[in-house]
Amino acid sequence: MTRQRHRVYKNRLLDMRVRLRGDVSRMTAGALTGGAEGAQRNRMPIHMAEVAGDHFDQELSLALASSKDDILQQIEKALERIEDGVYGACDCCGRRIPQARLDAVPYAGLCVRCAQDEEDAAYWRGG
Repeated sequence: MTRQRHRVYKNRLLDMRVRLRGDVSRMTAGALTGGAEGAQRNRMPIHMAEVAGDHFDQELSLALASSKDDILQQIEKALERIEDGVYGACDCCGRRIPQARLDAVPYAGLCVRCAQDEEDAAYWRGG
């Protein structure tokens, strides 16, 4: 992979990192404070369904923030691979990750085959 392509991917990863950090911060803060409707949510709920709905919204926001945080960690690893000069090589088998995959998922550390093997193994482990 050329230095120019590395720069393109690095810039995309840096942009993604900034955007996701903001998303995670907003989602976490919103979940912990009751979101934009915080003042309205501070009132006593009239019905148990309101409590369940608020709890569900909070759990969903925290789960989404956690998922985005996982992607942030993968982005950090991809940036390290760029700095180490191994970006674009599969972490598992060492084969080249196709450019189409990196265009779609620039933080990918595994080729399609190894990613599928990892997903299959996780499925059979039950997680």
